[in-house]
Amino acid sequence: MSGLSMSSFSFEPLPTAEVEAAEERFTVFTDEVRRLMDLTIRSTVDEDRLSQAEALIRQAADLLAESAPPGPAGVHYNDQGRSWNWGNAVVGVRNAIAPPVRLTWDDDDLVHAEVELGAAYEGPPGSVHGGVSALLLDHLMGETASSRHTKLTVTGTLTLRYVQPLPLGRVRMEARIAETSGRKVTVTAWIGNDNGPAVEATGLFIVPRWAENPEVVTDIGSLD
Repeated sequence: MSGLSMSSFSFEPLPTAEVEAAEERFTVFTDEVRRLMDLTIRSTVDEDRLSQAEALIRQAADLLAESAPPGPAGVHYNDQGRSWNWGNAVVGVRNAIAPPVRLTWDDDDLVHAEVELGAAYEGPPGSVHGGVSALLLDHLMGETASSRHTKLTVTGTLTLRYVQPLPLGRVRMEARIAETSGRKVTVTAWIGNDNGPAVEATGLFIVPRWAENPEVVTDIGSLD
């Protein structure tokens, strides 16, 4: 992760209430874009309907382009301990590629989530793409390694074992810290469904040396 430092993140003087209001508004909007992605894959409408839809999509894109700064969305934080990463490919509330995943931390430090993976995430027929499983597990495990966002971590190594195909639909994933040694955190995890794990994973996550500075905003969590 050379080149990353605290200066890679953007401070924004936005109250947390405003951040959460914006997230709520864009959650609704992005859900509609996800629905559009799914229908683009599955629809069998005729040429006329397709042309009408294309014109409407172009109109919507032109409206959004009226104010769209170039470059990545980045990771932002305020002075109230709140961070946000709206473009993140796993949890980004403004990224239609993200399912999105919403993580839950249990009292026993198990971290888990359930998410619906539809046609946009297909690899083998009727099954989740193996790379999508890897993406989701990497994020889940990085967040787990952050120990409830008390430390900032990056992925060191990620080892995956594909046990069986994972059918599209509702899936569950779980992770837990297996070992902590200095700046290194080992995490184990799996993703699957009612038939059990489909992919099992072990990962080594690292707290970068620059992130040991007490001034670093640890609430950012994982930088996978």
